[in-house]
Amino acid sequence: MPDDINTLPEGGAVKPTNLSAALSERYLAYAMSTITARSLPDVRDGLKPVHRRLLWAMHQLRLDPSAGFKKCARIVGDVMGKYHPHGDASIYEAMVRMAQEFAARYTLVEGQGNFGNIDGDNAAAMRYTEARLTEIAKAMLEGIEEDAVDFRATYDGEEQEPIVLPAAFPNLLANGAAGIAVGMATSIPPHNAGELCAAALELIRNPDADVATLLQHVPGPDFPTGGLLVESPEAVREAYVTGRGGFRIRARWEREALKNGAWQVVVTEIPYQVAKSRLIEQIAQLMEEKKLPLLADVRDESTDVVRIVLEPKTRTIEPALLMETLFRATPLESRFSLNMNVLDASRTPRVMGLKEVLRCWLDHRHEVLVRRSNHRLAAIARRLEILEGYLVVYLNLDEVIRIIREEDQAKPALIAAFSLTDTQAEAILNMRLRALRKLEEMEIRKEHKKLSTEQKALQGLLGSETKRWNRIAEEVEATRARFGEDTEIGRRRTTIDAAPVAVVIDERAFVEREPITVILSEKGWVRAVKGHQPPETEHKFKEGDKLRIALHAETTDRLCLFATNGKCFTLKADTIPRGRGDGQPLRLMVDLTNEDEVVTLFVWKEAKKFLVAATDGRGFIVKSDDLVAEKRTGKQVLLVDSPVEAARLIPVEGDAIAIIGENRKLLVFPLEQVPEMVRGRGVALQGYKDGGMADVKTFIATEGLSWKIGDRVRLETDLTTWRGNRAGAGKQPPNGFPRSNRFGGN
Repeated sequence: MPDDINTLPEGGAVKPTNLSAALSERYLAYAMSTITARSLPDVRDGLKPVHRRLLWAMHQLRLDPSAGFKKCARIVGDVMGKYHPHGDASIYEAMVRMAQEFAARYTLVEGQGNFGNIDGDNAAAMRYTEARLTEIAKAMLEGIEEDAVDFRATYDGEEQEPIVLPAAFPNLLANGAAGIAVGMATSIPPHNAGELCAAALELIRNPDADVATLLQHVPGPDFPTGGLLVESPEAVREAYVTGRGGFRIRARWEREALKNGAWQVVVTEIPYQVAKSRLIEQIAQLMEEKKLPLLADVRDESTDVVRIVLEPKTRTIEPALLMETLFRATPLESRFSLNMNVLDASRTPRVMGLKEVLRCWLDHRHEVLVRRSNHRLAAIARRLEILEGYLVVYLNLDEVIRIIREEDQAKPALIAAFSLTDTQAEAILNMRLRALRKLEEMEIRKEHKKLSTEQKALQGLLGSETKRWNRIAEEVEATRARFGEDTEIGRRRTTIDAAPVAVVIDERAFVEREPITVILSEKGWVRAVKGHQPPETEHKFKEGDKLRIALHAETTDRLCLFATNGKCFTLKADTIPRGRGDGQPLRLMVDLTNEDEVVTLFVWKEAKKFLVAATDGRGFIVKSDDLVAEKRTGKQVLLVDSPVEAARLIPVEGDAIAIIGENRKLLVFPLEQVPEMVRGRGVALQGYKDGGMADVKTFIATEGLSWKIGDRVRLETDLTTWRGNRAGAGKQPPNGFPRSNRFGGN
């Protein structure tokens, strides 16, 4: 290996560098470049470099609102060649967005030709489209020729470009911004310019105004596509205080009546940045997947105005319920995040609240006012100097002419004779003979007086901070008058609505209602057949299996299953396998072990009460709402430990309880002695020395206790012998009570 491996051919040494340090340094440089020169807007004019360069290039091309249009390809070429060394596609896309009325709340570019549409279609190629600046862009550039802002050299050093625009328009909040940098991002929704100007005026009058005061003028974003802002005032205030948050936007819709009581929903405004064609595709796809069962059809009847027609399945559906399902499943409701991460005046990225953003804009306008005033004062001083030289000519006209005619060096002679400055002498020598008329002297004196008055006013303005802020307030008020609420462009488009009340969507609304019979076999196979089958209907089962429960229900019902482990499970009737097959094992639908058995299966009803009891004779009363289990694992209601098992879950019907043990002892006591619980082991319903509970029943005491013997029903009205208190032992049942010790017979 050669000895000079670390030596370059030219003689320069190679310096070893730690790879991690080198990568960190270079990546940090890249990150800072992305943050400050590409992705984050400036808080003062609300523009990223590409947008600022576009406006500056169009200004240089004299594409004012009163001028004609020029091809976008010409504009993009100028921007790319002089100011923005990036691809032409990205520059053109940025310009297109500034011209799209559905993308920018206040367009800075006026386009001519195909600039895309709300359906998401792209603009035509730049060689086909033309553009010029709008009045708002003109306001953004106002005073840029008067030393209002600093300039810097372009990337090749051949041109100059502004670091920031004078921004007589509150563009950052009015048009919003979005961008992703390295390690940070920004997302600012559009706002109403008139409201922003009102808030800025409030801040000028009262610099200590808090965000709550400013929100009286700026209630929330104002999107170009309209819609309804449905966010609570508290959340809006918190977002504007911290600079972070989000806003929910809903489509604007109305119910449109049709013939014979039918109706349809018409959507006239959709959320911001939602492509209409894509939205309709998503709705149609969800309909095909049966995820929007309340919706029958969707049609796009839009022209240049949005009109999306939604037809319900039936006229009995509530329009609000239909729309609530669409809001939850489609982009008809979307969320726009707020992250006011911007570059401040020192080019430092940070998150600002509403007040700080407005304060920075006003401070920038103050600086622009001072710089423009100083620039104007300097121009006035230069002109007054020349005018005073001209007046010297008129006072000594003959001598001036003599010096010019006779002296070899007229300029030094004039300076020496009349104590003139070099500028004055140069101006006198460049005067034309026609300017020596008496009328011209009068015009010069008039101009001198006017400029002197303006000079005095500007000096007074610069000497008084109060006068400067009064002037800024006048400028903001003028901006508000040009683009505010009383103009067509300034009219608020997004309605501030109250946060929507939570609408409980019953899942049964998505299911077609029809009667079914749920069949559960002894071995735990479950299926459903259409219609309510009579009790005597014979059902086929696997060999060695037989009917356990045949339950009449409807597809919109929820079924409650209670197992020997004390857990309740909830089944949706429409999910039970249909047809004439064997069905599906119940253990595949709920989390039941092989040791657990089904105690009962019934149709769940709200506002009911049930008596739950275990084999050891303990139990309690539970509400039906406490039996509902949303998960497959069920809900533990009755706590039991082996060998004790849950034995009964029966509806409470009456005011008394009859319980009989395996020891054939019957006890009757008031229902009020049993507590109502949500979960637990319960209390002792009957005491046993040996064995456990055989059966339990609730009944109306005044009507007597009944039980079945075969096909007959026996009734015992005199229950004095068996009455007692809860947890008693009980006595032998009446003669004729079933030997099975069950109230329902054998």
